[in-house]
Amino acid sequence: MFRLPRKMMFAVEAVLDIAYNAGDQPVQSAEITRRQGIPRRYLEQVLQQLVRVDILGGVRGPRGGYRLARERRRISVGDIVRAIRALEVADPEDDLPGSPLGIAIVRPIWQSVEDDAMARLDAVTIEDLCNRARSAGIPRENAPDVDFSI
Repeated sequence: MFRLPRKMMFAVEAVLDIAYNAGDQPVQSAEITRRQGIPRRYLEQVLQQLVRVDILGGVRGPRGGYRLARERRRISVGDIVRAIRALEVADPEDDLPGSPLGIAIVRPIWQSVEDDAMARLDAVTIEDLCNRARSAGIPRENAPDVDFSI
């Protein structure tokens, strides 16, 4: 089974948590850690990267935290995956020349699988995930049913 790396899963869960549970106040990272069980050492790095690419907005101060930087329907899971990929260090093995079979046959298959997966992730928005969570009866904290941020 294919699996997203842990940081990517944490990033998707954190953005979904913020979208699903945001109220009038920004969502603090401690709240996300409490609800989702994401280790803070991963969470802070992920949240800062998502702020850098304008998926999240950071609010400073004692009541600070994070909000969505744009509407839920305008953030795809693919956007989040690409943002976290930017944190990854290039694998030196990616630069290896490889065999003719690997280069001509195997690598194009994996590239095709990756392209298909990203297309599917681009088709799923945070709004879609919030609707799924609501349909599944997952309780929300402090969240009115709105879809905008300033």
